[in-house]
Amino acid sequence: MKLFEVYSLFPIEIVKGKGCHVWDANGQEYLDLYGGHAVISVGHAHPKYVKAISEQVATLGFYSNSVINKLQQKLAEKLGPISGYDDYSLFLINSGAEANENALKLASFYNNRNKVLAFRHSFHGRTSAAVRVTDIPKYIAPVNEGLEVTFIDFNDTETMRAELQKGIYSSVIIEGIQGVGGIQVPDDQFMRDLRQACTDTNTVLILDEIQSGYGRSGKFFAHQYAGIKADIVTVAKGICNGLPMAGVIIAPFFTPVVGQLGTTFGGNHLACAGACAVLDIIKEENLVDNAAKVGNYLLSELKKIDRIKEVRGRGLMIGIEFEEPIKEIRNQRLLMEQHVFTGVAGTNTIRLLPPLSLSMAEAQDFIERFKKCL
Repeated sequence: MKLFEVYSLFPIEIVKGKGCHVWDANGQEYLDLYGGHAVISVGHAHPKYVKAISEQVATLGFYSNSVINKLQQKLAEKLGPISGYDDYSLFLINSGAEANENALKLASFYNNRNKVLAFRHSFHGRTSAAVRVTDIPKYIAPVNEGLEVTFIDFNDTETMRAELQKGIYSSVIIEGIQGVGGIQVPDDQFMRDLRQACTDTNTVLILDEIQSGYGRSGKFFAHQYAGIKADIVTVAKGICNGLPMAGVIIAPFFTPVVGQLGTTFGGNHLACAGACAVLDIIKEENLVDNAAKVGNYLLSELKKIDRIKEVRGRGLMIGIEFEEPIKEIRNQRLLMEQHVFTGVAGTNTIRLLPPLSLSMAEAQDFIERFKKCL
């Protein structure tokens, strides 16, 4: 049997990680400014994280959700205060797409509507409903086309209000910062207007913080820059520093119904132990503040480089856009010559999603290597 080839792979095998650095099978060290696609939140092989999951798997790695799992409640109790959503409930699953599927389903159960308002250039996953609210038509198979979705532009308050006033939408789903769409940041006032319009029309506001959440933006959730609260927040990626896990954070006005939602692997003992350790590390090491501080430095320094068209982002979620395609810069000069991992968004934008533990010295090192590429 061979692998089903759906990924474009670099000829590099990563075999070891430590902090914000990884090593390949040949012993070459790389500065990791990608974090495995925003997943590595507290750094590779953090000793407290390693200890937590090692001890848990040696005791009990998994049992189903048919029995009490006190680690789930422990995680919820830790997440509430640090996230600002202490009075909400938590449903644990496995992936970001699954989180968005459940969020859209909950919203529709709540107000009995079946249409969704979403945004151009959005990305919410590749599963059935999640891919339908994703603005990438090539990902949508005929079997996915049943959900009726309207796409509008970021920051278009007039169109947003006009659509919601129709009273036909179950929910609005929006990313705290668009990742795949090129690190597009919504205006704070637009987010406040959106929150009010959803309240006025009994439309559920879903904030997809899968990539922009868990401290990455310099606040725990990116939408908190606007001073608003969502009805549902979806999280994944950095929640467990590499183990598959995701969550749906649900407002108190939703009534749980036994059997309405469910999962086999979600919230398992091993993942919960890892996720609890991640929150402890974020708090103890002030990683949200660090993301803001180091991110502000990177944004400032990158904006001084003339060849760059635009720099966007908040905290350690940064997009560097060029006038020309960046394949050669990113793949050859930055990765293969300067040994720095980054991501991309489209053809012209380099995407930075490093661990939240990135130090100022490592950020300065990146700027020097980046300048050499140009």
